Amino acid sequence: MTRLATSRHKYNARKTEIDGHTFDSKAEAAHYQILKARQQVGQIRLLRLQPEFELQPAFTDSSGKRQRAITYRADFAYIEGKSQAVAAEVKGAETQTWLVKKKLFLYR
Repeated sequence: MTRLATSRHKYNARKTEIDGHTFDSKAEAAHYQILKARQQVGQIRLLRLQPEFELQPAFTDSSGKRQRAITYRADFAYIEGKSQAVAAEVKGAETQTWLVKKKLFLYR
């Protein structure tokens, strides 16, 4: 009998589906449920899933090679209070890539 190997996420996260949305982990799905409840009672508004932010635009370098834009995709974005924009990230572990993108995001 041959069994197909199932791929596991390197941080043991398990994809979870809620309301037709697939989340990368149970923690992210749980955070979505909290944000959804907060939106229903009016604490937050304009909840968005997986919004993308451009951290650095694409450009052509001095040798003529086109360099792609650097983007950051947050887990959630919403408005809190009257106008406080929030980008929320659910992380089980901080990676070097995440730390660099976080710094670029905060700068912009």
